[in-house]
Amino acid sequence: MTNIEKALALINTFATGDTEKAKELLAPGYIQHNLAYGTGADAFVGSVAYLGSAPVKTTVNNIRAFEDGDKVFLQTVYNFAGMGEQVAFDIFRFDADGKIAEHWDNLAAKAEPNPSGRTQIDGTMEKKAVDKEETRKVVASFVGDVLRGENPGKLTDYFDGDNYIQHNISIADGLSGLGAALAALAEQGIQMIYNKTHYVLADGNYGLAVSEGTFGGTPTTYYDLFRVEDGKIAEHWDVMETLAAEDTWQNQNGKF
Repeated sequence: MTNIEKALALINTFATGDTEKAKELLAPGYIQHNLAYGTGADAFVGSVAYLGSAPVKTTVNNIRAFEDGDKVFLQTVYNFAGMGEQVAFDIFRFDADGKIAEHWDNLAAKAEPNPSGRTQIDGTMEKKAVDKEETRKVVASFVGDVLRGENPGKLTDYFDGDNYIQHNISIADGLSGLGAALAALAEQGIQMIYNKTHYVLADGNYGLAVSEGTFGGTPTTYYDLFRVEDGKIAEHWDVMETLAAEDTWQNQNGKF
């Protein structure tokens, strides 16, 4: 199995309840960064067993899958035991033995289409076989210059005019849509701040930036997936998640 196939097999155990498959795929020292769950392989397997015994079956619908070095990153829609659909980005790190050794994620409730009629998961599916390092460079530079506000004057350099497909639940297409949304937030006294980007993963012409900051003053984690075309940002998907208060954490590995 490829690493992508292994990652997909692991998340599918939430739907099948196959604890033996989960044990087979996980490294014994598995590190969990989802703060709602305990760390270690046994804790993951326990979650699989719990979901397998729940009266409502869990559903797992993977949308996009990517690979960068020892990491696989996925965009998936989950419905855990009938609790409602959630859109997620998952990142899995593989060890030298090909076992899944570490996991990070961001989840948000599935929402209605945005002002341009786009959902959190639709849009371009094709991945182009281009240099991922060029993609990583564009995404990392955009996140630094624009989202972290280090060189905001460069905003228009990253786009082909107003051609920009947006999947954020509140923002319309184009730089014009982005500007209108930010202006509306400002009128409400709400700031969306990116303080630090932990890493940028890339595969072909797609790059995922993992960042933290605040939204309206509340600690927030940001996962932003970008499609790059000819050196420009062409399409964007994201999941924002409020960072849980530390006294609620079920592990001490931290979000990142």
